[in-house]
Amino acid sequence: MPNLNIVGKRKIFIYLSLAFIIFFVIVIFVKGFNFGVDFSGGSEIVISTQETYTIDQLRDALQKIDPSYATAKIVSVKPSDEEITKNFYVITVKDSFPSSQIKDEFINSLSTYLQSSDLEVEQFNDVSGYAAKEIRSFAWYAIIATLAVLLIYITIRFQFSFAIGAILALAHDVIVTLGFYSLFGIEMNLMAIAAFLTLVGYSLNNTIVVYDRIRENRAKSRATPIEEVMNQSINDVLVRCLHTSITTFIVVFLMLLMGGRSIASFAFGLTMGVVVGTYSSIFIASPIVIPMMKDKKKGTKKSSSKSR
Repeated sequence: MPNLNIVGKRKIFIYLSLAFIIFFVIVIFVKGFNFGVDFSGGSEIVISTQETYTIDQLRDALQKIDPSYATAKIVSVKPSDEEITKNFYVITVKDSFPSSQIKDEFINSLSTYLQSSDLEVEQFNDVSGYAAKEIRSFAWYAIIATLAVLLIYITIRFQFSFAIGAILALAHDVIVTLGFYSLFGIEMNLMAIAAFLTLVGYSLNNTIVVYDRIRENRAKSRATPIEEVMNQSINDVLVRCLHTSITTFIVVFLMLLMGGRSIASFAFGLTMGVVVGTYSSIFIASPIVIPMMKDKKKGTKKSSSKSR
């Protein structure tokens, strides 16, 4: 079992986390997010063709259809199967197509301007602006509701100070992971929200393991200072947490490398989140509770002395 002085150096880890949070908040405000169709509204068309086109050629063709398509997002996608010889392109425009006739007209016009006889539509996602707004709202409601339920659960199972520590650690995880999405321009969509909710559950699981060991060790020796109890408890479960996190990281990282574009947002969130969540569960969630527990202990002593 390791014997690291994690709690004794807690200020270093807390200040480091604050620095990361400030940095990523600045990144989010400066760069913003690469919102997918789910959150921004519009249409996402995946086309395939034997011909090879540059992004500029595709953008010129779109501009001929409608000048407003000059700002369309165009991504060239390589298929994971090497036997597939077709070229795939993902085109995202701000307009939605209310009828199948308008969709067909768009595709026919694109084929004409690209002079392509074998252009095929592989996928067509269409989300109206109102629907996108609703999806954004419900997504954040889901995250807030999850955090509120977790706060109540941890308060009942442990105590309120532990619940505050867990929520602060989860907030740290979400903000830092959001910052990575903004920094690398990863698409923010419903798959990303699923990754955040999964991350919250995963990170909390590690935190609960640490809290359980702290409760067990405190019950054995009430006279031992809380710093020593916490440090011993973290060291007791450190190897277990690292083994779990490393095996999980390997799986989600391979998903990110080999899973393709359809699950890229989900796999990226979990890959970053496993690292950030493990860090916060060990170095943030428990040490940050110490000042609150000390204040509570002082308050208990004062009230007991007054009663005498």
